Amino acid sequence: MLIRDLMTTNVQTCSESTSLTEVAKQMASQNVGSIPVVQNGKLVGIVTDRDIVTKCIAKNLDCNSTTASSCMTRNPVTVSPETDAHEAARLMSKEQIRRLPVVENGKLVGICALGDLAVVDIHVNEAGEALSGISEQTQVH
Repeated sequence: MLIRDLMTTNVQTCSESTSLTEVAKQMASQNVGSIPVVQNGKLVGIVTDRDIVTKCIAKNLDCNSTTASSCMTRNPVTVSPETDAHEAARLMSKEQIRRLPVVENGKLVGICALGDLAVVDIHVNEAGEALSGISEQTQVH
């Protein structure tokens, strides 16, 4: 199965100048943990809920005046719609990420989350292994 068959296509995005308060509101209204940052239709970064906490709130910065560009991950790992779901799961595990922006011809066309892989029976093992690999690397010792 290809990522094109699993990805979410109606993806909420923000610009680099969007305040983190607005990004957080977008996350809450969409019930998601990340918002891709797009400039002229091209993916330039991604902001996660963890980014907001660790790079803004934990540093006592003002979320109203701090922008997405200041805490986003630049040049995030991406896949194409034609990427095989098995390969996407391996990539998530290897890169320690839970979400993959899907890009075609430089434009954001969707996003594939670990949960998208888990809901398809044939990928439950890969999703579980990816989550296990992600979790193992991020545990506090």
